[in-house]
Amino acid sequence: MTSATPSRSVSRAVRWACRIAAALGLAVDAYVHAKLADQYDAVSASISQGTLFRVEAGAASLAALLVLAWRRPLGDAFAWLVAAGGLAALVLYRYVDVGALGPLPDMYEPVWSDDKKLTVAAQLLAVLATSALLLTGRPYQPAPRD
Repeated sequence: MTSATPSRSVSRAVRWACRIAAALGLAVDAYVHAKLADQYDAVSASISQGTLFRVEAGAASLAALLVLAWRRPLGDAFAWLVAAGGLAALVLYRYVDVGALGPLPDMYEPVWSDDKKLTVAAQLLAVLATSALLLTGRPYQPAPRD
């Protein structure tokens, strides 16, 4: 039986720290979006902004679970996409009045509320942590079958 080398143990600890940071960021993202969804139901085209907030909350919750429990590059990539997509949308609609796009409502909101600041920080943490996981991870290889 061989023991793990110190560098491998450090690498494993860093990857777990990244997983925990990513899951924390995604959990905060999910919480804030779920909390605010009811307030944005009135902002509507075919789809309300409240519904989009619920979708983001669900996707962020799933991504947090995948990062912690599944621990595969595909789950890490999904988590990165959820966090990066949410961050991009938040910043876009903060600074640009895009207007309604097809079934999406006009979500322009040119203010920095405390919830928006918290969400940006959480999504940025998740993007950075999942980026580290994706850039430093080894490809998943299933265990050999007998």
